[in-house]
Amino acid sequence: MLAARLAALFGELPQVVAVALGGSLAGGAADASSDIDLYVYTRTEIPVSDRQSIVERLGGATRADFDQNYWGASDQWLDAATGQEIDAVYFDAAWMASQLGRVLDEHAPSLGYTTAFWHTVRHSRPLHDPTGWFADQQRRAAVAYPEPLRRAIVAHNHPVLRGILTSYRTQIAKAVARDDLVSVNHRLAALLAGYFDILFAVNRVPHPGEKRLLAHAATLCPSLPADMAADVTAALAAAGAAPGQLLTRLDRLLDRLDEWLAVARFS
Repeated sequence: MLAARLAALFGELPQVVAVALGGSLAGGAADASSDIDLYVYTRTEIPVSDRQSIVERLGGATRADFDQNYWGASDQWLDAATGQEIDAVYFDAAWMASQLGRVLDEHAPSLGYTTAFWHTVRHSRPLHDPTGWFADQQRRAAVAYPEPLRRAIVAHNHPVLRGILTSYRTQIAKAVARDDLVSVNHRLAALLAGYFDILFAVNRVPHPGEKRLLAHAATLCPSLPADMAADVTAALAAAGAAPGQLLTRLDRLLDRLDEWLAVARFS
């Protein structure tokens, strides 16, 4: 297995604490476009030259983008032998442990994606863990969803959707009035991030990340607002093709969220 060979090579480096397989391959949801998401947990930064050497030892790449720091430290390449795309993401081990503490101990919410790193640790597949550090993090991540965190996520995200003067809904209305489609897209994405953070929290499900959210919600969440998928799809369609209808679509989406919260929020 290509990922296991990579993990063994990374495991030779003194900076590496653990290596795990993440993403759709670890979760059993891979498709033809899925890459290998390799999470490399480190105690100190790995020199780029050492990372390049690992790719060469593996057989080289037909294309490689090293030292990509747009969304955190990472390397991406196409394996020369198989054509498989590989995304190696480097996480500071102490930082990741602190992210677990932030949600599981401090119950601190974010605007969207509050528990995504908890999901990352919980559902990754360990490939190299000589000290047992990653096993310890997974045991920590295996706990039940903390009720104070659940309540905090709803309390933090819900008012921003429509309830306050500077809510996403208000910002979208202003953008529609200005015919500013770029701003509409920007604020709609933020609104949906908060919306899904609430959905997963109420269902006591760690947030699975930014991809396949409608499918994940349908599969993982026992309870959902009425016609959730249809309402989300209608809002997205209106944003692109009929902005004049977007506010009506959003109000329907948010009305049904409120109705659902009244019943499901703390049941």
